[in-house]
Amino acid sequence: MVSGLDKGYAGFDNGAPPRNGIGLSRPAAKKDPRDSEIIRREETMNWHSLILCGLAVALTVSGPAWGQDYPNRQITILVGIAAGGITDVTTRQYAAVVSKNIDQNIIIENRPVAGGAVAAASVQGAAPDGYTLLSVVGSQFCSVPAMAPAPYDPVKGFAPISLTFRLPTLLVVPMDSPAKTVAELLAWGKTKTGGLLLGSPGAGTPGHLLAAKIALATNTPIQYIHYRGGAPVMADLITGRVDFSLASFNSARSNMDAKKLRALAVDAETRLPALPDIPTLIEAGLGAHRVADWAGVLAPAGTPTAIVDRLNREFVRAAHTPELIAKLTENGNIVASSTPQEMSRLVANEVENMEQLIKIIGLKAQ
Repeated sequence: MVSGLDKGYAGFDNGAPPRNGIGLSRPAAKKDPRDSEIIRREETMNWHSLILCGLAVALTVSGPAWGQDYPNRQITILVGIAAGGITDVTTRQYAAVVSKNIDQNIIIENRPVAGGAVAAASVQGAAPDGYTLLSVVGSQFCSVPAMAPAPYDPVKGFAPISLTFRLPTLLVVPMDSPAKTVAELLAWGKTKTGGLLLGSPGAGTPGHLLAAKIALATNTPIQYIHYRGGAPVMADLITGRVDFSLASFNSARSNMDAKKLRALAVDAETRLPALPDIPTLIEAGLGAHRVADWAGVLAPAGTPTAIVDRLNREFVRAAHTPELIAKLTENGNIVASSTPQEMSRLVANEVENMEQLIKIIGLKAQ
């Protein structure tokens, strides 16, 4: 059965003459077969135009939507270092500034297990939506996979956001050490029975790896004494049980202020404002031996570019905040920032360098 609407179209298609507006019949015009072909082409072109317009509208709406809608809930930053450490403290300082600027809560979760590998693996496996991030120290993040198979890939598993700061390392000796300069320390080590004794807060830490690079570059014999953390290193260094250490400014500062330790050099590009009289390792004649002295924030691989760019803008914006700069400088750190692409290249280069160094010194995960 055909409906009234269908009948009308059926009558037209069968050649029945339609009525004009005043009720008179009009003779049916002869059909040109070319007309049908033209109509089909026009209809096809119209459908293509509609589809293209629809796609354009969809892309226009959905493209910026990632950046416009993000963030709309709490962000979590995982830190693979214990609470109270310099990376933890600095991450919290950044988070406070970024949280205020984006009007969303940012919480910090510390997972100081397996050299930060647990935290890194958790973020690598998290949803790539910008709500779970990772704060790392480059030396730890890049060296762990070089020492043994790790549950994360520092290059392929993450979308770098930005550097946050650099951690200058101080070469410090006991106050009564016979070495007053780096050159004197290395010369003493070449004549001292058994070589120099280095105190480090653990195998694979920046101080240990930096000392290994110095030993290789200067052919100085060094014995590595590894402790569980920085506090026992400082205790034995003060009493002279070890000859020197490569420590963070924050861990050595109080003992330097108390005239129990003396800094011979700083591993940084320039002298520290807080220690203007202490030369850099380059000035001391050792060249650039920096070992992943940077820290930064990353998201899981696959995080939309719009979200990564938004986070980058916020962390770079925080890095230019006078209050934050003052806090980091007070702790002996250097504020840093970068583009995601710059940090990505840095991570890849650091992983390669760490693999070479760890292979040379034969370091294995404990």
